Amino acid sequence: MHDVPLWLWIVFAVTVVTALAVDLLANRRAHVIGMREAAAWSGVWVGLAVVFGALVFLVVGTTAGVEYTTAWLLEKSLSADNLFVFALIFGYFKVPREYQHRVLFLGVLGALVFRGLFLAAGVAVVSRFTAVLFVFGAFLFYSAYKILTKEEDSVDPGKSLAVRLLRKVIPVRDDYADARFFVREGGKLVATPLLAVVAAVEGADLVFAVDSVPAVLGVSSDAFIVYTSNAFAILGLRALYFLLAGLMDRFHYLSKGLALILGFIGVKLVMQASHEVISTAIPEIHSLLSLAVIVIVLGVSVVLSVLRPAPSGGSDERPGADTSEATSGPPSDSRNATGRGRGSS
Repeated sequence: MHDVPLWLWIVFAVTVVTALAVDLLANRRAHVIGMREAAAWSGVWVGLAVVFGALVFLVVGTTAGVEYTTAWLLEKSLSADNLFVFALIFGYFKVPREYQHRVLFLGVLGALVFRGLFLAAGVAVVSRFTAVLFVFGAFLFYSAYKILTKEEDSVDPGKSLAVRLLRKVIPVRDDYADARFFVREGGKLVATPLLAVVAAVEGADLVFAVDSVPAVLGVSSDAFIVYTSNAFAILGLRALYFLLAGLMDRFHYLSKGLALILGFIGVKLVMQASHEVISTAIPEIHSLLSLAVIVIVLGVSVVLSVLRPAPSGGSDERPGADTSEATSGPPSDSRNATGRGRGSS
């Protein structure tokens, strides 16, 4: 564990709360997020992450700084794959584009809470039972295998566990009511489809954590490193979604790169567990090597995608697909769709 001063935790908390407040005030009016606005916000979130990373380098040390940077890059790259599932959810529920930012904002708040709980539990388990790293490594190997072999999960957002639980708690009407989550009908409080979309997004993030938590714990088991890197990666997720609207299909090698990264982190976890459980003669993979591998794999994936474009005719359900003309609720029939992300709950 790194020796992190209390004031640095406070700086992190104040930064996150302030950033969320500014973002909420700047986007309090429902509107369509354009490419220029998304690029500006992406610059803000990346800039905050980089500045905080520099602070970690200066205050906590080089090792902590490298681990933070590696974990942030890893989570950022995994987030790109998650965008396909968000696009699938928005497409299924026909969410008007001007309301998508509000949904993602609430999704980010939920992700910050749930990831914090999962990461805290993961750190506690690893500190007591190092052998659990073998299990985490197996999870990552399986995730990499599914991506490489294109064994994608069948995703029906309307039948996700989160949405089904919501419908048991409160009735959900068929039509949207501007950006409201609740309306009164016949004297009864009912939810709008927008609340169902938030539930689906939150449920999807719980599934994403199955990969993300073991992956980031493969980089560091320090609570400060794993949570701050996750938080800054999650904060930029909304802007990244709108920035890459309609462009994700062009980076078709990115999924293969993510599979290689997950496999590499899986190997790192297994070697780390073997070093501590079996024999100290078994080497561990250094954090600098992990950072180098992630940067190189991501860079090569993007370059190959540009040099070897995918054949035309990709999926229509991609980030930013125009759903503004459709304001009705989810379709009455249950239709299955194949998600390009890691699934939904």
